[in-house]
Amino acid sequence: MPTALLSVYDKTGITDLAAGLHAAGWRILSSGGTAAAVAATGVPVTDVAELTGLPAILGHRVVTLHPNVHGGILADRDDATHVAEMQQYGIEAIDLVVVNLYPFASDPGIELIDIGGPAMVRAAAKNHAHVGVVVDPADYATVLDEVAASGEISLATRRTLARKAFTRTSAYDAEIAAWLADENEAVEADAVPARDLPERIDLSLSKVQTLRYGENPHQTGARYRFDGATGWWDSAVQLGGKELSYLNLFDAEAAWRLVHRFDRPACVIVKHANPCGVAVAGDITTAYVRANECDPVSAFGGIVAVNGEVTVEMAEALAPVFTEVVVAPAYADGAIDVLTARKNLRVLSASSPAPLPFDMRPIDGGLLVQQPDPITVDPTSWTVPTTAQPTEQQSADLAFAWVVCAAVSSNAIVYCHSDGDGVQQAFGIGAGQQNRVDSARIAARRADGRAAGGVCASDAYFPFRDGLDVVAEAGITAVIQPGGSIRDDDVIAAADEHGIAMIMTGERHFRH
Repeated sequence: MPTALLSVYDKTGITDLAAGLHAAGWRILSSGGTAAAVAATGVPVTDVAELTGLPAILGHRVVTLHPNVHGGILADRDDATHVAEMQQYGIEAIDLVVVNLYPFASDPGIELIDIGGPAMVRAAAKNHAHVGVVVDPADYATVLDEVAASGEISLATRRTLARKAFTRTSAYDAEIAAWLADENEAVEADAVPARDLPERIDLSLSKVQTLRYGENPHQTGARYRFDGATGWWDSAVQLGGKELSYLNLFDAEAAWRLVHRFDRPACVIVKHANPCGVAVAGDITTAYVRANECDPVSAFGGIVAVNGEVTVEMAEALAPVFTEVVVAPAYADGAIDVLTARKNLRVLSASSPAPLPFDMRPIDGGLLVQQPDPITVDPTSWTVPTTAQPTEQQSADLAFAWVVCAAVSSNAIVYCHSDGDGVQQAFGIGAGQQNRVDSARIAARRADGRAAGGVCASDAYFPFRDGLDVVAEAGITAVIQPGGSIRDDDVIAAADEHGIAMIMTGERHFRH
């Protein structure tokens, strides 16, 4: 008689699995809550204590850690020595192990570090030539279908399940290791300075979303999530439109993060990971209209993110503009109807994004890892080296431009302006150029005279005065930049010649 050992924390579907196996002539082994749940349905259950000769001990820390359990799982039935030893010691073969682990990530702590569960999972996965292992209730149906059809689980399925099992235990260990690292830092915080980055990063991710394709149609693409973690994408609800693509997610992530850096009604329009329109205003509709005015050519086919409820008025303003994705925290009655009338427009509602733990980029043999760039606005740390001093309004506009510029690919130049109605908006964005002069020229061309009297942000210092001269030609009256060039004095002198006020932040925001 084949034997299945069932020991699960998440009991979803476990009674149906037990009933199906019993009907197929299998014996059920179990203990604790799983045994009680199965027995309550009338399915006969043999308690693991009958195999081990011991009850659960040490506060249930030791239940299945016994040769009669692990011998039954690990025995190679094709090895005569193994078979003889099983007979010698009265060890019965176990043909299926069904285990899901304590939910450590949900409430990390010592008592939720599962020991017996991972040990059985790894043992069964190692011996998948003879034993099936299931760690996910979603696989119960596959097991029952095969048992019903042939009385056993096929080798191909056992191998697939084993791979999934090792993936799960690896992820589980990574969750615990990450928690211990955090706990160590907390313990050592008073004694030693906190490390900028950990000595080791254990990564375990699972595919949670298959995308239409990758960056290009000939590439496959998917979204993976760190095991034990959740993000705003997991709670996002798609209210309309086509299936999301790789670039939809990539660009929407950039737009959603930037729009949440503003504490007033704001709109960000992103194209190819760069903002091409940004505005804050007294209401969401005005913010969208002004953001779209920045660069309507680039906004065509872009991603729109707003940090407030989408009104019917805003939806009607957006509807005529070809847009790939709209993401917002909420939609007013009627706004969704207006937007979903465009069948290809993807409409998302989402929660706020959480801070990212690391910024990672692949290189040959590993990853480059850094802290995410903290885009801060701290005027108390800024200096003004020019004769002209920024006005209160210019200072506010420069702070806005600084936040926008930090989200633009380097070299980055952003021209911004405000009006008497409290609207701040970008008018020209130059991104991703190999030299700062070209970025300044691109921003000026896109502003098309509208930035005259406005302000400029540069993500890094001006290495020569030529970039500042281009900014001055665009009519800019105040500039914010990190400073730190060996030619800062030349750039400051150029600003004084043009009557431009200049703030130096001392903080660079390269983004490659």
